[in-house]
Amino acid sequence: MYDKTDRCLKSMIYSMTNAADCNEIMAYRLETSGTLTFIMAYETGGKGTGAQTVDPLMSQGSIVLSDDGRFLFVVNAGSSSISSFKITKSGSLILTDEKYSGGLFPVSIATHCDLLYVANRGSGDSIPSNITGFEVDKNGILTEITNSTKPLSSSSSNPTCIVFNYESKKIAVSEVNTNFISVYTIQFDGTLIGPIVNNSSGAGPFGSVFLTNNVLLVTEAGAKALSSYTVNQDGTLSVLSASILNNQTATCWVSVSQNNHFAYTSNAGGHTITTYEIQYNGHLRVSNIIYSTSDGAGAPIDSEICSNHLYVLNGNEGTISDFQVSPLGKLILSQVFKDTRLPNLGSQGLAILCLTPDCKC
Repeated sequence: MYDKTDRCLKSMIYSMTNAADCNEIMAYRLETSGTLTFIMAYETGGKGTGAQTVDPLMSQGSIVLSDDGRFLFVVNAGSSSISSFKITKSGSLILTDEKYSGGLFPVSIATHCDLLYVANRGSGDSIPSNITGFEVDKNGILTEITNSTKPLSSSSSNPTCIVFNYESKKIAVSEVNTNFISVYTIQFDGTLIGPIVNNSSGAGPFGSVFLTNNVLLVTEAGAKALSSYTVNQDGTLSVLSASILNNQTATCWVSVSQNNHFAYTSNAGGHTITTYEIQYNGHLRVSNIIYSTSDGAGAPIDSEICSNHLYVLNGNEGTISDFQVSPLGKLILSQVFKDTRLPNLGSQGLAILCLTPDCKC
């Protein structure tokens, strides 16, 4: 998307209000000084839930960017829709589409190239949990893929995160209610085969991310841990590191350093961030734990990494913490942005358009 003339552009951070009357995306410019500047609130065309809780959607991936940084996608859980925004060269947003999500209560989105899948929580037997696929055209218009809707392991599995692997051949979905991880194989037309239902290493599989070597990391809210897996060709999972404990509470979200050497879990109940070292073979080791805010009161939820900084949304304050990441993966709290105009309770999601000095995003 960006050529050499765009190198003066700033990185952008986006988060969601999840307001029940009118869901909005809040946009911030990341200045060279390291501060955040609020730009504007953008209506999604849909509705959030308005739930006044630390983690209102119980999910990771409610806001995601396209691979090329041209589009931003967001769930509208209150109106069972997903919205698509075009990202301009200034980082501002233009709403391009809003479509029915293919189910009830969408919570998490995954995208790769022109393919997008959304996980819908549903409401039990009456409206089952599912995932549904869409094609994204060059203008950001969403078209549901015929026969793309697939069930999860059960009607009330409660999906919390959906992710593509780097080869874009597999999709993995964490199911917190069933303690399963469902894996699907992507076909040439964008439809799926599956699910292959796998047992989670520990209780409460929640957030997930694929490394560039296709190792899958999954947090475990019940076990207070992080596990790693290899995904086999047939969709089965082989455990590499089984439930590496951090002894915190509500270990639900995970992000990975750009070199894939470190993973960071948000532990909302413990008000902390855990650093895990990722070894070359995909095995994990806890190396550090730090509070999300200087007073130890912030409840960290969604997080993203840009360059050598980790940004974390604090779900009980509506603030965003900024950590500098050392070469050895250690986190150093730089500042906490308080004037985000997000609700103190009820916001969700964090996505970063990260423009490094050589404009690789």
